[in-house]
Amino acid sequence: MPHPAANSLRRTLLRRLAAPLSLLALMSGLIAYWLAWQYTQHVVDRSLADLATAISRQIQIAGPSASSSVRPLAQAMFSDPVEHLIYRISDGETEIAGDPSLPLQGKNVRIMHYAYVFETQHAGVTMRVAQVRVDQPKGNPIVVEVGQPVEHRIEIAAEFLVAIMMPLLLLLLAGWVIVWRVVNQQLNPLTDLADSLNRQTHTSLEPVDETYVPVEIRPLTGALNALLDRLKAALDAQRKFIADAAHQLRTPLTAVKLHAEQAAVARDPQHTLAAVRELRAAADRAVRLSNQLLSLARAEPGEQAARFVNVDMAALAFETGAEWVPRALAVHVDLGFQRLDDPANDRPLTARGNPVLLHEVIANLLDNALKYVPPSRFDGGRITVTVSQSRIDEVAMAEIIVEDNGPGVPVNQQADLFKRFFRGDGQSESGVDSGAGLGLAIVHDIMVLHHGSVHYEDAPDGGARFIVRIPLTASNVPREPEGRRLPKKSAHKAPIDL
Repeated sequence: MPHPAANSLRRTLLRRLAAPLSLLALMSGLIAYWLAWQYTQHVVDRSLADLATAISRQIQIAGPSASSSVRPLAQAMFSDPVEHLIYRISDGETEIAGDPSLPLQGKNVRIMHYAYVFETQHAGVTMRVAQVRVDQPKGNPIVVEVGQPVEHRIEIAAEFLVAIMMPLLLLLLAGWVIVWRVVNQQLNPLTDLADSLNRQTHTSLEPVDETYVPVEIRPLTGALNALLDRLKAALDAQRKFIADAAHQLRTPLTAVKLHAEQAAVARDPQHTLAAVRELRAAADRAVRLSNQLLSLARAEPGEQAARFVNVDMAALAFETGAEWVPRALAVHVDLGFQRLDDPANDRPLTARGNPVLLHEVIANLLDNALKYVPPSRFDGGRITVTVSQSRIDEVAMAEIIVEDNGPGVPVNQQADLFKRFFRGDGQSESGVDSGAGLGLAIVHDIMVLHHGSVHYEDAPDGGARFIVRIPLTASNVPREPEGRRLPKKSAHKAPIDL
């Protein structure tokens, strides 16, 4: 699917500011033209009415001699070729002066004081005519008409429009320049922000300086700084993990090399066999450590969340425990399973998760419990896997408890129990390899990935208890807990591997 083309914020702002500004100027011009046209019509109509009224008053003053005295006056008043004035003076029977073809009636009549102003056609030209009637003591009233082509007032309106639009166009040009400068100035903080981010390296990742950042952009810079902090913490954790992993792998690999050299130079077959056995044990430790490191990598947030499916935690706990029964039998540990939430013991406890990683959680806890076999617990070691439901902050949880009757974890070591590469100092006294200290760290990281939790507490009868909780899906309806212990298979119990 093709991605949409990236939009330029600068072009978008300029377009969205300049276009309304130009439209506003255009609308202002149209309104100005309409006002100029209305004003021109009013002024020209009043001018025509005033001219006609002036002639009518001369007729009243002249009285019976109006026919002879008004003619030269009218010719003098209306002889200006620029104004394009046409007049007519008539008493209905005799044409006193002017153009006798000028119509006496028209449309769009307007009354202005004593004059009638209307629009008519004369010689194929649209005319605006002002008409005044002068009553006579004897005979018909004298009609005075003064007309002017409409084109003349259009020319006057155009002159008004040009006079108005020139300042508007200058203001529009100045507005475009101001918008361009303001947009560029306001986008400069984004450019500075980009330059600041470009100067960052994978080793610095310093937060962006928000001193001169506008308030509107600070949510973005705040989110970037939070992201840089998280990235810096992740890179620091990755560097620490790589350094610790390299340090941990160096010991078993060195042991492999040492035992291999001993086997190569040994002349006594018994010495050679002992060296080969040590070589195999060192190789097993290196393989186990490599597998644990891979498990840690899989537990990191990323694509694993996209592979989540519905998992029955009760069935997974039982199946995983069944896989460990042979190992428990080999060291004489009693490995049992019980379900406390459902009387029938067959209702699924469905959670969303990665079944491989969740299997790793239970397997690591069982391996942690079976790792050592204290002589005092021979044929008396016990491990119990308990499955139930619980509610934490109104959220239904599947709860898996792995409990043993070993020595437990000293109080001073419990705070560091789930840290990577942490091992309790007292665990190596049994002479058994205490591991790399990754098992419980893997459990912790996997539960974080699944939005669950794992914590440790001392068992009531002595020993260790690890409690794992993971949210159930909405389809699970909690029921009243009721205990039932399934048949257990015997073996021997060991202390917790830290």
